[in-house]
Amino acid sequence: MEVDEVVCLPRLPRVAVCGGTHGNELSGVYLVRELLKAEKKVRKKEEEEPVSVQMVLSNPRAMQQCRRYIDTDLNRCFTQAALNGSTSDSDPYEMIRSRELNAMLGPKGSPKAVDLVCDLHNTTANMGLCLIAYSDCDWICLHIFRHLQRQMPDIPIRYIHFDVSCKESYSLDSVGKHGFAMEIGPQPHGVVRSNIYTAMKVGVQHVLDWVRSFNSGTIFEAGFVDVFTMVKHIDYPRDKETRNITAAIHPQLQDRDFCLLHPGDALFQTFSGETLRYKGNEPLYPFFVNECAYYEKGIALSLARKRHVMIPAIRVQTEEEQQQANEQGFASEEEE
Repeated sequence: MEVDEVVCLPRLPRVAVCGGTHGNELSGVYLVRELLKAEKKVRKKEEEEPVSVQMVLSNPRAMQQCRRYIDTDLNRCFTQAALNGSTSDSDPYEMIRSRELNAMLGPKGSPKAVDLVCDLHNTTANMGLCLIAYSDCDWICLHIFRHLQRQMPDIPIRYIHFDVSCKESYSLDSVGKHGFAMEIGPQPHGVVRSNIYTAMKVGVQHVLDWVRSFNSGTIFEAGFVDVFTMVKHIDYPRDKETRNITAAIHPQLQDRDFCLLHPGDALFQTFSGETLRYKGNEPLYPFFVNECAYYEKGIALSLARKRHVMIPAIRVQTEEEQQQANEQGFASEEEE
């Protein structure tokens, strides 16, 4: 492959691994605690490391109470309006904490932000290991995804794209220059399962290994990956007066995340025993099927289209290329 066919991207010297953004998703809580213990043993080697890894326990109060959140969902508090709005003593705890995390890892959208945020989550849905990101053309995140697929062939690994082209990203991973949520399940909230914890631990190790390899100059080849782009959410059927749900996920759909859902397939089973069928116009892929935490959000499942996406070969920029890029950036700012 010719050099000019390789996309050159800035080095990733600072990575943040965050756990406990939701205080009852325990794999990330316990993994970050273990990483913090291990960090003390390797501090002497920091000068030799091509990457600085910062471990963060995101929502300590919710973790103490083993709750998703105290006042409001922390993982919805990272819009610019929320981060930069006026503050008061009566602000919800998670709003205050989001500004603390933004000061620690950001500011969001600035050159000072950490280079990569990996935010650890669990789902009660049968989703395997997923990377959830806001971009389907962030070559760093997509190459990490492909690396995980190759290194962890026994675990189903998928890339979910939340298209926010008309909105703003709102989750913790959006604070970094690059970022994704690592979502692993099924695992009940408030519980830690050893197989799910181990999958997360191995996944994080491979993410950090990839970053070190990238920073050291490895060229990662071009190729194709499958990307699931979220299309819409579907709520449970509800009583018009009470707004209580009147059906559950149908047994034929339960635990079948990422199995293609066709028009006419069973979708819900009412509490009186009736089967309600999917009335969409096209087959789509369900995920977050019957996620416990989404009952309050009015989401029974989400639906996605699968696309085959070409990712280019990439390598880290040389110091000379980085300097040229910085000079071009300064020139653009002066023109503005």
